[in-house]
Amino acid sequence: MVKAALQACGHSPDLIQPIICWPSEADHLTSHPDISHITFIGSRPTAHKVARSAAKRLTPVCLELGGKDPAIVLDDVKDLHKVASILMRGTFQSAGQNCIGIERIICLPEIYAELIDILTMRIKSLRVGSSLEDEEGVDVGAMINGDRFQHLESLISEAVSQGARCLAGGQRYEHPKHPEGHYFSATLIVDVTSSMRIAQEEVFAPICLLMRASSIDEAINIANSTPHALGASVFGAAKVKLDRVVTEVHAGMMSVNDFGVFYAVSLPFGGVKESGYGRFGGQEGLRGLCNTKAVCRDRSPSLLSTSIPGALDYPIPDVVKGWQMCKGVIQLGYAERWRKAGGLWKVVRSS
Repeated sequence: MVKAALQACGHSPDLIQPIICWPSEADHLTSHPDISHITFIGSRPTAHKVARSAAKRLTPVCLELGGKDPAIVLDDVKDLHKVASILMRGTFQSAGQNCIGIERIICLPEIYAELIDILTMRIKSLRVGSSLEDEEGVDVGAMINGDRFQHLESLISEAVSQGARCLAGGQRYEHPKHPEGHYFSATLIVDVTSSMRIAQEEVFAPICLLMRASSIDEAINIANSTPHALGASVFGAAKVKLDRVVTEVHAGMMSVNDFGVFYAVSLPFGGVKESGYGRFGGQEGLRGLCNTKAVCRDRSPSLLSTSIPGALDYPIPDVVKGWQMCKGVIQLGYAERWRKAGGLWKVVRSS
């Protein structure tokens, strides 16, 4: 889209370049004087390095980092099974390897037990494997690599030791057909609390966390309890409750009774807090790649051109009148309506 916009404006599309490089090369690129803007998508530790390097030449940076996206389910939802389908898609899409994937489901008590039953049955039935070879069908594919499996298993066992319940999965999956593949079992953990590490860290895996909130206030507090604030979702019926959640949850993007619909090229994309800053996508994203220049010129210079009033023309003939004219001009331009007249009077008197 950016390249097409550049071409439409008569510029070379090569002004924008996607860069994938090794860490040893990154510092040279991010601090290079010919780089005018950097949009970085990745982890927070790497973002610190990119921002630090770019700061050497004050190169502007847009950072799109990880999330711990909450989905708040209010007790007045009309169809819990339909909501569960959306939650499943948001959690297990791409095996959970999605920066705007649902990482925490926060549910009010009236429907908490029912949602556990629905999710348990559906998650236990998910099939893990390769969609390229498994003819019987696959729901959860492979992970990018298995480097984090031990850490994920540690987070899960630690949460269980602190009172959470693992109702499905919970460990890596040794696929009989693909022993060299990196698979993790579709996992459901319930009774998770904000004090658990698994509720604070981005898992980026097929792991569904269910958290109980006693009220809307507590649900909002739980949603805001992590350092991340990328996207969020809320499900319910009463508009006043939905609007309150949308207003009070810390996030760069929100979906109401849906998941991820804010991921549209026409909308600004990005987070707040430790999920980054700046936006890409939408008009805001395009403008973020530009240097804004303010230009002022006379509309009809032949009829009315700029001239310095006598009271302000150097050398100043009368300092007091000059000062009064300055005050009048500022008051005329920026004061409330009824005070503008006073500003005009000051200008006239000091002329």
